[in-house]
Amino acid sequence: MTIAGALLLISFLLGKKVRNRVKDMPYECGIAPTGSARERFSVKFYLVGMLFIVFDIEAVFLYPWVVVYRDFKMAAFVEMSIFIALVLAGFFYVWKKGALDWSGEDTTIKKRPARRSR
Repeated sequence: MTIAGALLLISFLLGKKVRNRVKDMPYECGIAPTGSARERFSVKFYLVGMLFIVFDIEAVFLYPWVVVYRDFKMAAFVEMSIFIALVLAGFFYVWKKGALDWSGEDTTIKKRPARRSR
């Protein structure tokens, strides 16, 4: 930690300080920035992000289970099977509700009106 701090301090003290408009612009892969940074994002963007974090954290719980599996044998297998079933049930529920659909289009199947008999 001390070495990192010392290196940062030395580079700050000895480095060149060139300030101009081009240097102060944000770098976006060589492309000139367009528009404002104050754009609104769809709620689905945040929802997918939160769902990813939730399912990712649940996947992390599998690693300790693998480590202690040999000690607990069948009891751990049954408990983790229930856990995985609940996680998959939540995933399929979210998928069925359309929370993972980024297209923004209504993907539900619409019924055609019934034909009238003549």
